[in-house]
Amino acid sequence: MKVYILEDEVAILKYILSLVVDIPYLQVVGYADSIAKAYPEIIAQQPDLILADIQLKDGSSFELLQRLNSPTTQLIFITAYSQYAIKALNLGALGYLVKPIDDLEFTQAIERCYQKKTAYLFEKAQIQVAQEQLQTPQLPKRLALKTFHYTQIVCIADIVYCQSDKGYTTFYLANGEKLMVSKVIKEYEDLLIPAQFIRCHQSYMVNTAYISKYYKDGYLELTNQASIPVSERKKELILSYIQSIS
Repeated sequence: MKVYILEDEVAILKYILSLVVDIPYLQVVGYADSIAKAYPEIIAQQPDLILADIQLKDGSSFELLQRLNSPTTQLIFITAYSQYAIKALNLGALGYLVKPIDDLEFTQAIERCYQKKTAYLFEKAQIQVAQEQLQTPQLPKRLALKTFHYTQIVCIADIVYCQSDKGYTTFYLANGEKLMVSKVIKEYEDLLIPAQFIRCHQSYMVNTAYISKYYKDGYLELTNQASIPVSERKKELILSYIQSIS
């Protein structure tokens, strides 16, 4: 966790640095005794935590922090002025330590910031995963096939190949079952081709998971011993697929 320190008393600054160095997850990325020095450095470093004295050489750290307006940067005030506590809390401070610094109170305040940062990163990661899932279309795993007498729902992974004939399509399943539906094979292309199917012929679409052999004279042998023709113009597609898994 990156830390920036605002402190105009050299002795206090050295003491804060001695406390910070004992906390393994903290990294000091800079320190300053004035707003003029701190502002560009904080903009450049984007610290996770600012340890801030209130009265600096050229003004109040409240002015600086209001200018920064960084909702993800956490604040701990370290000051001799207890009367500013309410204003500090209104700025979102997670700690308000009165000088002289109590080591235990300092460590506890840092730990609260670390826990909040960890929770924020975890929540951010969850949101990112959710957004990626929303942006990435999820392929359906099942397909409803309406035959003459009933509608059967099958797992797409269990479809070995499809064969089209005169406006009908027959689905051949891994368990040996055949299902005929009154739709042409083209109507299933958009659904099945992204699920690793290949249209190898005007009348056939095969599940690449079941391809066993490809013969140069133009047909595929599947794991269920079926022989599927490959049209001349689809040979390049089959060869590209074979190359992709070679």
